[in-house]
Amino acid sequence: MSFVRASFRARTIVANARRYSTAPEAKKSSNLPLYLGGAVGLGAYLYLEKGQGPKVAKKVQEKSPLDPEKFVDFKLKKVEPYNHNTAKYVFELPENQASLLPVASCVIVKSSESHPAQLVDAKGKPVIRPYTPISPADQEGELTFLIKRYDEGKMSQYIHGLKPGESLAIKGPIMKFPYKKNEFDEVGMIAGGSGITPMYQILEHALKEKDNKTKFTLIFANVTPKDILLKEEFDSLKKKYPDTFNVVYTVDKAEPDWKGPVGYVNKDLVQQHIAPASLGEKVKIFICGPPGQVAALAGKKDGMKQGELSGLLKELGYKEDQVFKF
Repeated sequence: MSFVRASFRARTIVANARRYSTAPEAKKSSNLPLYLGGAVGLGAYLYLEKGQGPKVAKKVQEKSPLDPEKFVDFKLKKVEPYNHNTAKYVFELPENQASLLPVASCVIVKSSESHPAQLVDAKGKPVIRPYTPISPADQEGELTFLIKRYDEGKMSQYIHGLKPGESLAIKGPIMKFPYKKNEFDEVGMIAGGSGITPMYQILEHALKEKDNKTKFTLIFANVTPKDILLKEEFDSLKKKYPDTFNVVYTVDKAEPDWKGPVGYVNKDLVQQHIAPASLGEKVKIFICGPPGQVAALAGKKDGMKQGELSGLLKELGYKEDQVFKF
């Protein structure tokens, strides 16, 4: 485990301890890590071993290189082609730092002022768009986005035109849903296209926790099998965590060798795989995808607000507090 990963988990433990006064005390151990620091982070790390004095390791990273109050330029380190219209864009974080982004959160991006071609709208104002990184919060030195190029997407086209060494202005994090371990017995996820990234952020974080008991089920809808993003990663998670994760892929246009569901996400598919509304506060449904899909499943969002719940999920009996739209 990297030092940043260890410190990031410790920060989470401290935060949870502050949030819940009834949190259980840590068990005593002959090898006890002590984390010392201020309100934001931890100042130093001491490790006690039997018969030895404390050893001082390198200083714990106390804050993210990102800033929620202003845009900061980050250089594009490399581009990794993914499929016919999608690529991974890896941005360099200074001094090999980690992003420390909370789960689940996103960032907003705009063109860098240092770039010769500024991306602006018809009124001359900067085009700003939200994106959810797919790199873990404790990934050192890199912040990775999986970005699909849309014909009508100004920002996606702009980013696809960036070359290594050029910069993108990034601001964040923006908290979307404060995920808490084991808050729900069942979490259903319904995603379409590039709306998969918030789901991946949660799953990558939650499933690897040793004491995770929440069962996650993902229904992922795409146009064709070739459009399925992060399929290898999801299949790997399903194999590694068979008791707590399942994924179902559905496509609009199936190929001859396709064995999964075909068509839009419908009532039968949801009832077959997603935990029922009757579980009350023990179940949560996350939705993210194209506006039309979100509206059909759970009703339109109202700007930054959730908007009234309607559509398929309301017909199946789910309540507003059981559904969250990214």
